[in-house]
Amino acid sequence: MTAIVLNASPPNGDITCQTALLVLMPCKPYLESSGPPTPSVFCCKGVQNVTAQATTTEIRRSLCECFKQAAASMSIDPKKLKQLPQFCQVSVPVPLDPSIDCSKISLF
Repeated sequence: MTAIVLNASPPNGDITCQTALLVLMPCKPYLESSGPPTPSVFCCKGVQNVTAQATTTEIRRSLCECFKQAAASMSIDPKKLKQLPQFCQVSVPVPLDPSIDCSKISLF
C-alpha cells in the first residue's frame, strides 16, 4: 500500500499533500510533546525528500496548508517543529510554524 501512495504523485512530478504526509509520518513521534528529544533518521530523510520536491511557490503554499491542517489534528510541540530543520541539517524554504500565513510564502 505504501508503494501505491508513494507513486500517487501527479504526472508533472509535484508532490501531493497525501504523499508528503506519508513521507513525514516517521516525524510524528518526535513532534509530540512526550516524544524523543531528537528526530529519527527516517524522519530526517522524509524532511529532506519533501523539501527537495517543494520547488515552486504553488507547491510550497499547498504543502503549507496541508501541514497546517494536519498539525491542527495532532498534538505537535511548536518548539520541536521549529528545531526540526536544525536536527535534520536541512534548509527549509519556509518557517516551520503552525501559525504561518501560507499565502505569503514565495519561492525564496
